[in-house]
Amino acid sequence: MIEVGELTLVDAQAPIASPAAISLSEPKDFVALLKPRVMSLVVLTALTGLVVAPVTMHPTLAVISILAIAIGAGAAGALNMWYDADIDAMMTRTAKRPVPTGRVSGEAALAFGLALSLLSVCLLGLASNWFAAAFLAFTIFFYAVVYTMGLKRSTPQNIVIGGAAGAFPPMIGYAAATGTVSPESIILFLIIFLWTPPHFWALALFKLRDYGTANVPMLPNVAGERATRIQIFAYSLVLAPVGVAPFILGYAGPVYGAASILLGLNFLRHAFAVLKMADGDAKMIPAKKLFGFSILYLFGLFAMLLVDAALKVALGG
Repeated sequence: MIEVGELTLVDAQAPIASPAAISLSEPKDFVALLKPRVMSLVVLTALTGLVVAPVTMHPTLAVISILAIAIGAGAAGALNMWYDADIDAMMTRTAKRPVPTGRVSGEAALAFGLALSLLSVCLLGLASNWFAAAFLAFTIFFYAVVYTMGLKRSTPQNIVIGGAAGAFPPMIGYAAATGTVSPESIILFLIIFLWTPPHFWALALFKLRDYGTANVPMLPNVAGERATRIQIFAYSLVLAPVGVAPFILGYAGPVYGAASILLGLNFLRHAFAVLKMADGDAKMIPAKKLFGFSILYLFGLFAMLLVDAALKVALGG
């Protein structure tokens, strides 16, 4: 630019910023902030909690309620990526996320997360009830503030305590239908709560260097590989029977019972293989297999609960 008196002329040789240089953000980058894969699990578990409730919601209100819970999960994910941008940039697993790469600014991620938080809570309150909405607000706060800002960088038990945030969605779904919680929804909570440590510690075993570089005190970095493998197996021993509990307590039928037993035995098989691993195993194949199967395990359990509920309706139960 060339200024002449009060006039401003454009220098033909001066570079002009392109729109891409002004903002690198694309819609897909904001979708990535929502952590879609985590959101899909939240939708499944929240829907299960809503479906197993003894109260039938109007289909439209049920869909809006699940949408609100999904938006709330996405909001928590965006707030997590905003705060964790510094350590995400250090880890190979997270380095390509929108904020550390600069495709979305930290300010935009924060504003996006806060706006979605408010939207999700208000939407759930209007579609179902304000108890469920308050529960959702607490869950977002717990994940974004208690876990992300507090526990994650301060204690190797971050996943154990922080895992509660990921275990709340089925209780929120149940509360959306009933306005309360119950033993059934608490069992669904416990399944996810007990599943979280072996799932994430298996990941931490083969991403040990990543967490070490980012100075995140995951259990393998603090207590060592052997202690982590023992705790993975210990949690798995408790998880397997709790996964069968909906059948044992009469909340689910024999189809779920058979599936949960088979899934639980396979989880224990993978966890035992991790327990028998040698320290310093470079390939970490058992840990990788457990991590992959753990996702299938949780999706399988909650999908079978939905199938079981559908069979009850079909059979007039």
